[in-house]
Amino acid sequence: MILVLGGTSDSTKICTLLNELNRDYIVSVTTDYGANLASKVAKNIIVKRMDKDYMIKFIKDNNINLVIDSTHPYAVEVSKNVIEVIENLSIKYLRFDRKSLLEDLNYKKVIKVKDTKEAYEKANEIGNNIFLGTGSKTIKDFAGNLKDKNIIARVLPTSDVIKMCEDVGLNADNIIAMKGPFSESINEETYKYYNIDLVITKESGIEGGFLEKINAAKKLDIPVIVIVREKLNYPNMVNDISDIKRFVMEDI
Repeated sequence: MILVLGGTSDSTKICTLLNELNRDYIVSVTTDYGANLASKVAKNIIVKRMDKDYMIKFIKDNNINLVIDSTHPYAVEVSKNVIEVIENLSIKYLRFDRKSLLEDLNYKKVIKVKDTKEAYEKANEIGNNIFLGTGSKTIKDFAGNLKDKNIIARVLPTSDVIKMCEDVGLNADNIIAMKGPFSESINEETYKYYNIDLVITKESGIEGGFLEKINAAKKLDIPVIVIVREKLNYPNMVNDISDIKRFVMEDI
Protein backbone atom coordinates (compact mmCIF):
# COMPACT_ATOMS: atom_id res chain seq x y z
CA MET A 1 0.00 0.00 0.00
CA ILE A 2 1.19 3.51 -0.87
CA LEU A 3 0.62 6.56 1.33
CA VAL A 4 0.36 9.85 -0.56
CA LEU A 5 0.80 12.92 1.62
CA GLY A 6 -1.30 15.36 -0.35
CA GLY A 7 -3.55 18.38 -0.27
CA THR A 8 -2.01 20.10 -3.31
CA SER A 9 -2.72 20.09 -7.03
CA ASP A 10 0.51 18.06 -7.39
CA SER A 11 -0.93 15.25 -5.30
CA THR A 12 -4.01 14.93 -7.53
CA LYS A 13 -1.71 14.41 -10.52
CA ILE A 14 0.19 11.76 -8.57
CA CYS A 15 -3.08 10.01 -7.67
CA THR A 16 -4.07 10.05 -11.33
CA LEU A 17 -0.78 8.34 -12.18
CA LEU A 18 -1.34 5.72 -9.46
CA ASN A 19 -4.82 5.08 -10.84
CA GLU A 20 -3.35 4.50 -14.28
CA LEU A 21 -0.79 2.10 -12.78
CA ASN A 22 -3.56 0.32 -10.85
CA ARG A 23 -1.79 0.77 -7.51
CA ASP A 24 -3.51 0.80 -4.12
CA TYR A 25 -2.99 3.97 -2.16
CA ILE A 26 -4.33 6.19 0.62
CA VAL A 27 -4.24 9.98 0.41
CA SER A 28 -3.62 11.88 3.64
CA VAL A 29 -4.73 15.54 3.79
CA THR A 30 -5.17 18.01 6.63
CA THR A 31 -8.11 20.14 5.49
CA ASP A 32 -11.58 19.74 4.04
CA TYR A 33 -10.38 21.71 1.02
CA GLY A 34 -7.58 19.20 0.51
CA ALA A 35 -10.06 16.34 0.85
CA ASN A 36 -12.35 17.89 -1.73
CA LEU A 37 -9.40 18.29 -4.10
CA ALA A 38 -8.33 14.68 -3.59
CA SER A 39 -11.87 13.30 -3.94
CA LYS A 40 -11.87 14.20 -7.63
CA VAL A 41 -9.38 11.43 -8.33
CA ALA A 42 -9.06 9.29 -5.18
CA LYS A 43 -11.43 7.14 -3.12
CA ASN A 44 -9.35 6.31 -0.04
CA ILE A 45 -8.82 9.61 1.79
CA ILE A 46 -7.99 10.40 5.40
CA VAL A 47 -8.37 13.93 6.80
CA LYS A 48 -6.08 14.33 9.80
CA ARG A 49 -3.00 16.18 10.97
CA MET A 50 -0.57 13.36 11.69
CA ASP A 51 2.07 13.73 14.35
CA LYS A 52 4.97 11.26 14.36
CA ASP A 53 3.34 8.78 16.74
CA TYR A 54 0.10 8.65 14.77
CA MET A 55 2.00 8.39 11.49
CA ILE A 56 3.96 5.38 12.76
CA LYS A 57 0.75 3.65 13.85
CA PHE A 58 -1.02 4.50 10.61
CA ILE A 59 1.82 3.18 8.46
CA LYS A 60 1.97 -0.07 10.43
CA ASP A 61 -1.79 -0.57 10.56
CA ASN A 62 -2.18 -0.03 6.81
CA ASN A 63 0.92 -1.96 5.69
CA ILE A 64 2.39 1.10 3.97
CA ASN A 65 5.60 0.28 2.08
CA LEU A 66 6.06 3.53 0.14
CA VAL A 67 5.38 7.12 1.16
CA ILE A 68 5.07 9.73 -1.59
CA ASP A 69 5.43 13.15 -0.01
CA SER A 70 3.68 15.74 -2.17
CA THR A 71 2.88 18.21 0.58
CA HIS A 72 3.20 21.94 -0.06
CA PRO A 73 6.80 23.14 -0.55
CA TYR A 74 6.52 25.15 2.68
CA ALA A 75 5.01 22.38 4.83
CA VAL A 76 8.51 21.40 5.93
CA GLU A 77 7.57 20.19 9.41
CA VAL A 78 5.43 17.44 7.89
CA SER A 79 8.28 16.38 5.63
CA LYS A 80 10.75 16.40 8.54
CA ASN A 81 8.43 14.17 10.55
CA VAL A 82 7.82 11.66 7.79
CA ILE A 83 11.54 11.42 6.93
CA GLU A 84 12.28 10.53 10.56
CA VAL A 85 9.43 8.02 10.62
CA ILE A 86 10.37 6.20 7.41
CA GLU A 87 13.98 5.93 8.52
CA ASN A 88 12.89 4.30 11.78
CA LEU A 89 10.51 1.93 9.98
CA SER A 90 12.84 1.25 7.02
CA ILE A 91 10.25 1.87 4.33
CA LYS A 92 10.65 3.67 1.02
CA TYR A 93 10.14 7.41 0.64
CA LEU A 94 9.88 9.69 -2.36
CA ARG A 95 9.58 13.45 -2.27
CA PHE A 96 7.90 15.27 -5.14
CA ASP A 97 9.11 18.87 -5.04
CA ARG A 98 8.10 21.63 -7.41
CA LYS A 99 11.05 22.88 -9.42
CA SER A 100 12.51 26.10 -8.09
CA LEU A 101 12.13 29.06 -10.45
CA LEU A 102 14.36 31.50 -8.57
CA GLU A 103 17.24 30.99 -10.98
CA ASP A 104 14.94 31.90 -13.88
CA LEU A 105 14.14 35.33 -12.47
CA ASN A 106 15.43 38.41 -14.25
CA TYR A 107 14.21 41.21 -12.02
CA LYS A 108 16.50 43.36 -9.90
CA LYS A 109 13.76 44.29 -7.43
CA VAL A 110 13.35 40.74 -6.10
CA ILE A 111 14.38 40.57 -2.45
CA LYS A 112 15.00 37.05 -1.14
CA VAL A 113 14.38 36.33 2.53
CA LYS A 114 14.57 33.13 4.55
CA ASP A 115 11.31 33.27 6.52
CA THR A 116 8.16 35.19 7.42
CA LYS A 117 9.90 37.23 10.14
CA GLU A 118 12.56 38.51 7.77
CA ALA A 119 9.83 39.25 5.21
CA TYR A 120 7.75 41.51 7.47
CA GLU A 121 10.86 43.20 8.87
CA LYS A 122 11.94 44.13 5.33
CA ALA A 123 8.38 45.09 4.37
CA ASN A 124 8.18 47.52 7.26
CA GLU A 125 11.08 49.39 5.68
CA ILE A 126 9.83 49.65 2.09
CA GLY A 127 6.08 49.05 1.70
CA ASN A 128 2.78 50.80 2.37
CA ASN A 129 0.11 49.07 0.28
CA ILE A 130 1.28 45.49 0.60
CA PHE A 131 -0.01 42.54 -1.40
CA LEU A 132 0.26 39.22 0.44
CA GLY A 133 0.38 36.18 -1.81
CA THR A 134 1.80 33.91 0.88
CA GLY A 135 -1.28 31.88 1.80
CA SER A 136 -3.44 31.98 4.91
CA LYS A 137 -1.10 30.26 7.36
CA THR A 138 1.11 33.33 7.70
CA ILE A 139 -1.70 35.91 7.80
CA LYS A 140 -1.58 36.25 11.58
CA ASP A 141 2.18 36.89 11.59
CA PHE A 142 1.97 39.57 8.91
CA ALA A 143 -1.14 41.25 10.32
CA GLY A 144 0.47 41.45 13.75
CA ASN A 145 3.86 42.70 12.62
CA LEU A 146 3.30 44.99 9.63
CA LYS A 147 3.03 48.33 11.39
CA ASP A 148 0.77 51.06 9.95
CA LYS A 149 0.54 49.24 6.62
CA ASN A 150 -2.43 48.54 4.38
CA ILE A 151 -2.55 44.79 3.73
CA ILE A 152 -4.25 43.20 0.75
CA ALA A 153 -4.32 39.43 1.28
CA ARG A 154 -5.32 37.03 -1.49
CA VAL A 155 -6.55 33.79 0.06
CA LEU A 156 -8.67 30.75 -0.70
CA PRO A 157 -12.42 31.51 -0.73
CA THR A 158 -13.33 29.18 2.13
CA SER A 159 -15.22 30.18 5.26
CA ASP A 160 -12.50 29.09 7.70
CA VAL A 161 -9.78 31.01 5.83
CA ILE A 162 -11.88 34.18 5.59
CA LYS A 163 -12.72 33.91 9.31
CA MET A 164 -9.01 33.55 10.04
CA CYS A 165 -8.39 36.80 8.18
CA GLU A 166 -11.19 38.55 10.05
CA ASP A 167 -9.93 37.25 13.40
CA VAL A 168 -6.59 39.03 12.88
CA GLY A 169 -8.25 42.33 11.97
CA LEU A 170 -8.62 42.19 8.20
CA ASN A 171 -11.95 43.19 6.68
CA ALA A 172 -13.57 43.09 3.24
CA ASP A 173 -11.31 45.91 2.01
CA ASN A 174 -8.24 43.81 2.84
CA ILE A 175 -9.31 40.39 1.55
CA ILE A 176 -9.34 39.00 -1.99
CA ALA A 177 -10.96 35.58 -1.73
CA MET A 178 -10.14 33.76 -4.96
CA LYS A 179 -8.71 30.41 -5.97
CA GLY A 180 -5.61 30.49 -8.13
CA PRO A 181 -3.32 30.14 -9.86
CA PHE A 182 -3.70 33.51 -11.60
CA SER A 183 -2.50 34.84 -14.92
CA GLU A 184 0.00 37.65 -15.23
CA SER A 185 -2.73 40.02 -16.44
CA ILE A 186 -4.98 39.29 -13.45
CA ASN A 187 -2.07 39.97 -11.10
CA GLU A 188 -1.20 43.16 -12.93
CA GLU A 189 -4.77 44.49 -12.73
CA THR A 190 -4.96 43.53 -9.05
CA TYR A 191 -1.77 45.40 -8.22
CA LYS A 192 -2.98 48.45 -10.10
CA TYR A 193 -6.48 48.41 -8.61
CA TYR A 194 -5.19 48.29 -5.04
CA ASN A 195 -2.28 50.67 -5.71
CA ILE A 196 0.18 48.01 -4.50
CA ASP A 197 3.74 49.16 -3.88
CA LEU A 198 5.15 45.90 -2.48
CA VAL A 199 4.41 42.23 -3.17
CA ILE A 200 5.24 39.46 -0.70
CA THR A 201 5.07 35.90 -1.99
CA LYS A 202 6.55 32.44 -1.65
CA GLU A 203 8.63 30.46 -4.11
CA SER A 204 5.61 28.35 -5.02
CA GLY A 205 6.70 27.09 -8.44
CA ILE A 206 4.80 26.89 -11.72
CA GLU A 207 1.74 25.36 -10.05
CA GLY A 208 1.48 28.30 -7.65
CA GLY A 209 1.65 30.94 -10.38
CA PHE A 210 4.96 32.25 -9.06
CA LEU A 211 6.34 33.71 -12.28
CA GLU A 212 3.01 35.36 -13.11
CA LYS A 213 3.15 37.28 -9.84
CA ILE A 214 6.76 38.29 -10.40
CA ASN A 215 6.31 39.31 -14.04
CA ALA A 216 3.27 41.44 -13.23
CA ALA A 217 5.23 43.23 -10.53
CA LYS A 218 8.14 43.75 -12.91
CA LYS A 219 5.84 45.41 -15.46
CA LEU A 220 4.72 47.88 -12.81
CA ASP A 221 8.19 48.31 -11.24
CA ILE A 222 6.97 46.96 -7.88
CA PRO A 223 9.52 45.32 -5.56
CA VAL A 224 8.85 41.72 -4.56
CA ILE A 225 9.87 40.00 -1.35
CA VAL A 226 10.24 36.25 -1.93
CA ILE A 227 10.30 33.85 1.00
CA VAL A 228 12.55 31.05 -0.20
CA ARG A 229 12.03 27.41 0.64
CA GLU A 230 13.86 25.76 3.47
CA LYS A 231 16.18 23.15 2.00
CA LEU A 232 15.81 19.65 3.39
CA ASN A 233 17.94 16.59 2.77
CA TYR A 234 15.29 14.39 1.18
CA PRO A 235 16.22 10.67 0.84
CA ASN A 236 14.80 10.61 -2.72
CA MET A 237 13.40 13.54 -4.67
CA VAL A 238 11.97 14.19 -8.14
CA ASN A 239 10.65 17.36 -9.77
CA ASP A 240 8.57 15.74 -12.49
CA ILE A 241 5.45 13.61 -12.01
CA SER A 242 6.56 11.22 -14.74
CA ASP A 243 9.69 10.36 -12.73
CA ILE A 244 7.50 8.89 -9.99
CA LYS A 245 6.51 5.98 -12.23
CA ARG A 246 9.79 4.08 -11.93
CA PHE A 247 9.63 4.18 -8.13
CA VAL A 248 6.08 2.90 -8.12
CA MET A 249 6.80 0.15 -10.65
CA GLU A 250 9.62 -1.29 -8.56
CA ASP A 251 8.86 -4.40 -6.57
CA ILE A 252 7.81 -2.72 -3.35
